[in-house]
Amino acid sequence: MTETASGPARGSRSKGSKATKGLRIERVHTVPGVHPYDEVVWERRDVVMTNWRDGSINFEQRGVEFPDSWSVNAVNIVTSKYFRGAVGAPGRESSLKQLIDRVVGTYRKAGEDHGYFASPADAEIFDHELTYALLHQVFSFNSPVWFNVGTKQPQQVSACFILSVDDSMESILDWYKEEGMIFKGGSGAGLNLSRIRSSKELLSSGGNASGPVSFMRGADASAGTIKSGGATRRAAKMVVLDVDHPDVEAFIETKVKEEEKVRALRDAGFDMDLGGDDITSVQYQNANNSVRVNDEFMRAVEAGSSFGLRARMTGEVIDEVDAKGLFRKMAEAAWACADPGIQYDDTINHWHTSPESGRISASNPCSEYMHLDNSSCNLASLNLMKFLRDDDQGNQSFDAERFAKIVELVITAMDISICFADFPTHKIGETTRAFRQLGIGYANLGALLMATGHAYDSDGGRALAGAITSLMTGTSYRRSAELASVVGPYEGYARNSDAHKRVMKQHSDANGVATRVDDLDSPVWAAATEAWQDVIRLGEKHGFRNAQASVLAPTGTIGLMMDCDTTGVEPDLALVKFKKLVGGGSMQIVNNTVPKALKRLGYQPEQVEAVVAYIAEHGNVIDAPGLRPEHYEVFDCAMGERAISAMGHVRMMAAAQPFLSGAISKTVNLPESATVEEVEEVYFKGWELGLKALAIYRDNCKVGQPLSAKKKEAAKVEPEPEKIVEYRPVRNRLPKGRPGITTSFTVGGAEGYMTANSYPDDGLGEVFLKMSKQGSTLAGMMDAFSIAVSVGLQYGVPLETYVSKFTNMRFEPAGMTDDPDVRMAQSIVDYIFRRLALDFLPFETRSALGIHSVEERQRHLDTGSYESSDDDMDVEGLAQSAPRQFAAPQHIDRKPEKVAVPAPKQAHNSTELVEMQLGLNADAPLCFSCGTKMRRAGSCYLCEGCGSTSGCS
Repeated sequence: MTETASGPARGSRSKGSKATKGLRIERVHTVPGVHPYDEVVWERRDVVMTNWRDGSINFEQRGVEFPDSWSVNAVNIVTSKYFRGAVGAPGRESSLKQLIDRVVGTYRKAGEDHGYFASPADAEIFDHELTYALLHQVFSFNSPVWFNVGTKQPQQVSACFILSVDDSMESILDWYKEEGMIFKGGSGAGLNLSRIRSSKELLSSGGNASGPVSFMRGADASAGTIKSGGATRRAAKMVVLDVDHPDVEAFIETKVKEEEKVRALRDAGFDMDLGGDDITSVQYQNANNSVRVNDEFMRAVEAGSSFGLRARMTGEVIDEVDAKGLFRKMAEAAWACADPGIQYDDTINHWHTSPESGRISASNPCSEYMHLDNSSCNLASLNLMKFLRDDDQGNQSFDAERFAKIVELVITAMDISICFADFPTHKIGETTRAFRQLGIGYANLGALLMATGHAYDSDGGRALAGAITSLMTGTSYRRSAELASVVGPYEGYARNSDAHKRVMKQHSDANGVATRVDDLDSPVWAAATEAWQDVIRLGEKHGFRNAQASVLAPTGTIGLMMDCDTTGVEPDLALVKFKKLVGGGSMQIVNNTVPKALKRLGYQPEQVEAVVAYIAEHGNVIDAPGLRPEHYEVFDCAMGERAISAMGHVRMMAAAQPFLSGAISKTVNLPESATVEEVEEVYFKGWELGLKALAIYRDNCKVGQPLSAKKKEAAKVEPEPEKIVEYRPVRNRLPKGRPGITTSFTVGGAEGYMTANSYPDDGLGEVFLKMSKQGSTLAGMMDAFSIAVSVGLQYGVPLETYVSKFTNMRFEPAGMTDDPDVRMAQSIVDYIFRRLALDFLPFETRSALGIHSVEERQRHLDTGSYESSDDDMDVEGLAQSAPRQFAAPQHIDRKPEKVAVPAPKQAHNSTELVEMQLGLNADAPLCFSCGTKMRRAGSCYLCEGCGSTSGCS
C-alpha cells in the first residue's frame, strides 16, 4: 500500500521507482477524480429518541443526512452522540459528511504537517481512503475521536488510561484528582495499589498504615459522585492489587462483604436494585477489582504449597498463606459477586516491549490496554464482516489482502493522532508521546464465524480468529516499522530495542506453530506469516514507531455505529435480533449470518428458508426441519438452550492472545448453577493457556441483577413425623425488568399517579403512589403505604385481601374522580384498590366484592347480568372482563374458560427480545439514559437504544 524513504513498501504499485521521503499511499477503494461521497445515495431522516418507560423525548434532531444504507440505529447513535454543537443552533452538525470531514481533515492536516506523506497527492489519497472506510462502516475510531477531534475543545483521542500511585499521601491525593479529571472527560482509568503499605506495616511515626483498601473507599465515593462526561452512568475504573500484598485477602473480600450488606438492606425493604435510591450507600461498587497473580503463586497453587506475602517497603516476607486456600477465596468471591477478576503478571510482562522503562502493573477498566503507568491508548476497530467475500460459485473467503491494506491505513491514522492529541495529565501526555501506544482491534468476529459455518467453540473457529488477529498485529507492526523509517521510532525504542525485537519474534514464532484447519484460515495464516517476516526484517533496520499496536476492545458504541451484529471477540447474543425501521416501529428478524452459514454448510435455498422460519418462531435451531444435529454447534450463542460453555469462551481468548500487543476485554459467563470449583478451573486454565487477564460473571450472583424469568418449582418440604414445622413466608421479588401500568387519577381535586408492576406471569407485585402538588405529609404517607403494600404482596398476601380491607374507607380527599370505571371514591385508598381490583383481579373475585367496570354496569342494566354470555365471549370480550394487562396471581382460582389473555410484552432491543423468546433474563443492568436493558460488550455493558456504555470505550 505504501513506499517509504528507504524503499518501496510491500504492496506498492510503483516498486522500483525512486524512493521519496514520506509514505506513498495506494488506493484501495477509491478512484481518482471521484470523491467517496459521490458514490453513495444520501437521504434525510428525523432522529427522535424517547425513553420508552415514560414516553419522554431524550433527543430530537430532524433532517439529518446519512447514506441510505445506514440503519436507523446507527443513524440515531451517531446523531445523538457524535454530532457537535448545541441542538437547534445554526452551527450544529447535521450530516455525516460534516462529522467525517471534521475528523479526517484534522488527521490529514496533521499528517502533512508532520511529514507523513511523500506528496500532496498521497495526502489526498489518504483522505479519500479514510473517508471511504468510515463512510462504508469498514472501521471506526473510538468515541473520543468523534467527540473531540476537529473541535475547539481539547482534542483527546484516547479512551483508555493507566495511572500510578506511590506510598505517600501526596501521591494518593494526586490519584484522586487525576482519576476525577479523567472521569469528568467521559473516560476511565486503572491503576495498581500495590506500592501502598499494607495495614500490617508501620508508618515512620510508629503507627500502623491504613492500607490500600481504606484508600479505595475514598476513590470509590469520588467515582460514584462524578458522572462520566456529565452523563448519568457511573465512572469506569479498574483497581489492581498484587497477590503477594499483605492486604490481598481484605481486597478480595471487599465486594463480597458489601454484597452481604446489600442483601440485608434489600430484605429490610430498601431499594437495592441497580440504579436504586439506596444502592449508593454500598461501597466499592464503582470499580472492577482484579488480583495480579504471578507464576510463583500459580505454581504454589498447583503444588498445594505455601506462598509469602511481602512488605511493600523492604520486600521481606511478613506472612505466609496457603496458596490453594487463597486461590479458593478468590474463586469464592468471584462466584459470589463477580469480583475480583484475575491478571497474570508474568505472562503480561513476558510480552512487554518496553521493560527497561518499567513493568506493566495495571490495565484500563475493561482490561484490554496494558502498558506503562501514566500512559494512554487510542483505539480503532475494524468490521470483520466487510472482508468476507462470496464468489460467483458461492464460495467464501476472507479478503486478507484488502484487510491488511486497511490495517495499514488505520494504523497510520492512529499514529498521526498522537501528534495533535491532548491528554488529561502532563505525565500521561509525556509517556504516550514517548511510546505512542496504539490499540487497533476488530468487531463482528462472532458474526463472521457463524456466517462462515464455524462454531464459536471449534478448532476451525479458533483457527480463523487466530489467523485474522495475527495478520492484523503483524501488519500493524510492519507499518510501524515503515513509519519509523519516515518519521522515526518511538522515543523509548533505543532503550528497549532488544526487548521489542524479542517480543516480535515471540509473535512470529506463535504464528509459525499455530494450527491451520481449513480453506478459510490457511490463506490468512500465509499472509500473516509474510507480514511477520517483514516485521522482523524491517524492525531490525528501522526500529518501530509504536511500543504497542493491538488490543481487542469491547467496541460498544462504535460497534453500533458500524452496524455490527457482535462486539469485539464476543459470539452472537442470540439468533434473533431487534431491528428499528425507518419512519418508526421495529421488527424481529433472524440474524443475516444464519442464511450465510446454512449456505456455507451446503443447504439448499428451500431448506434455508425452512430453518430460518423455524428460528423466527422458536429462537433456536433445536429440531429445526432438515438441519443436521452435527451443525447445531454452528448456531450456538451467548444465551439460550445451547449457550456456549465457559471454557469455549476461554479457548477463543487463548486463540487470539498470542497475536495481540495488549489483552482482550471479555467476561466469561457461567450459569447460575456453576460451582466455585468451576470458577477455579476457569482462572487456572486462563493461566495455563497464556491469557493476560480474565473475569467471570455467574448469572444472578448480584442482588441488583434480575432473576431468571423461568419458573422454578418450589422444593417440597415434608415435615418429619411428630415434629412441629414452622412455616415462614418467603419473599418473591420481581425481576429487574417487569411489566407495569401507570395510571393518572384525580380524587376530589387531588391529583396523583399510580404505577402497578407485575410479575411477568404471576400477578401484581408492587405499587407506587405519587401525589402531585400535595404536602410532604400526605406524599410521605402514600410512599410509606405503597411500600408496605408492595412488601406484603411479595410475601404472598392476596390482592383481594387488600381490596376487601381498604375499599369503602372514608377520609379526605374524597369525591368525584376522572376514572369512568370508578366515578366516586370515598378516599384515595378507596379509589386505588378499586382500580387495582379492576386491573388485576378476575371477574368472579371482584364481582363478589361489588367492583365492576362501566361496561359491566351497563351490561347489567341491559341484560340483568354483569357477566358476558358464553355465546359472545370472544377474545376481545374476554380481555375486557379480565385484568387489564396481566394474569391474576396463582393462588386465585379461576375457571379455565375465563383465563385472561395477557398483552404481549414489548421488546425495545435485541436483549429484551431474546429474554422474551428464551424465557430468561440477561445479566445486564438497565440503561440510565433511556431505560432499555443493556447487553454485554466485552467486560462492559452497551445500550443498543442510545449507545451509552458502562465502560471506557
